[in-house]
Amino acid sequence: MESTKDQNVYEVLIKRGFIEKVTDEAILPKILSEKITCYIGFDPTASSFHVGNLVPIMSLAHMQRHGHQPIALVGGGTGLVGDPSGKDEMRQILTYEEIEKNAEAQKKQFAQFLDFSEKRALLLNNADWLTKLNYIDFLRDIGVHFSVNRMLATESVKIRLETGLSFIEFNYQLLQAYDFWYLFKHYHCLIQMGGSDQWGNIVAGIDLIRRLEGKQAYGITFPLIMTADGKKMGKTEKGAVWLDPQRTSPYEYYQFWINTDDRDVIRFLALFTFLSMEEIKEYEKLRGADLRRAKEILAFEATQIVHGEEESKKAQEASRALFLGEGKDGDLIPTTYIEIEKLTQGIPIFKLFEETGLCASGSEARRIIEQGGGYFNKRRVDRYDLMITLNDLDQKGEASLRVGKKKYHRLKIKTS
Repeated sequence: MESTKDQNVYEVLIKRGFIEKVTDEAILPKILSEKITCYIGFDPTASSFHVGNLVPIMSLAHMQRHGHQPIALVGGGTGLVGDPSGKDEMRQILTYEEIEKNAEAQKKQFAQFLDFSEKRALLLNNADWLTKLNYIDFLRDIGVHFSVNRMLATESVKIRLETGLSFIEFNYQLLQAYDFWYLFKHYHCLIQMGGSDQWGNIVAGIDLIRRLEGKQAYGITFPLIMTADGKKMGKTEKGAVWLDPQRTSPYEYYQFWINTDDRDVIRFLALFTFLSMEEIKEYEKLRGADLRRAKEILAFEATQIVHGEEESKKAQEASRALFLGEGKDGDLIPTTYIEIEKLTQGIPIFKLFEETGLCASGSEARRIIEQGGGYFNKRRVDRYDLMITLNDLDQKGEASLRVGKKKYHRLKIKTS
């Protein structure tokens, strides 16, 4: 665990790769040398966060660990409108009930990263003030301070103008700016943080505070995290990697991290764990097969933060059992149960790859097998139409399937 004594969180965030852009590079380190309140808004468009949300959440955790008070702002109000930033089409508008349900689920996940006891961190919902606004008063008191020309010049708006921007989305910047002013006014919040696509919204809030209060506020944005092979962080062939164990199991979550590209390991250790940079720099010296040790540490630490130490240990044990032949795998490895009748008749191996979800389709399974990437019970499959029967399973009625080096699955006979 990284010691926070005598460290300025601004320098820590820079060293760990969190900061892309700030509104005042000269003053922010001084501002952050004293205890301040900061916030990030999260629109509850889903019932769970995913790996792509981790950079802002981890930044709030670092702020708290260095003595500051973070506000996790659930966008129960702004979520009803939809942020056009970073999107090439309009978000689906959710109902009040869907927003409220998602917001409650997200609140529980915040608690895995932040300590909300004794107001060390605050969990707020902007529906508490935005849904009470009077439209005419809002236009007169807030809208009067916004220039349409300036809003149209915002990068996120310019991009959307090419594909179409609804009036409701165009209002989003006003609402987010109002959030910043409201938190500044009522909670002495000095800094708003967010993804790189939030720069225009953050600056709008700072300008509104200056106009209404005659005081200065600040902004920090984070880079869009891409993997070394050019993919957006957290996206896989199966879709998003969720923090909710019902959507992505702890084992699958662990596997996501241990399968990190060699080129990304050190960067991800800095961003997605709380290990000290001194320790992380030691792992930077590892090369070749030894780098798996660093990947194991990344997977264990990242999984422990979200799912706890016990689940992380189970996932590690299962992973070692599967990949290295160590220990017991328990019931964590993804498993498909198959009716005994199917195996009595026999089923082509490519169909098994499709049914277990290792391949998206039968044609993909055939292609992978023909290219030498399919394995059954640790042996390469040389024919896509190879028939698998009961005789091919072990005494426990199990078999293992694999695609490439990393995608494993277990097959079991359905007993009831």
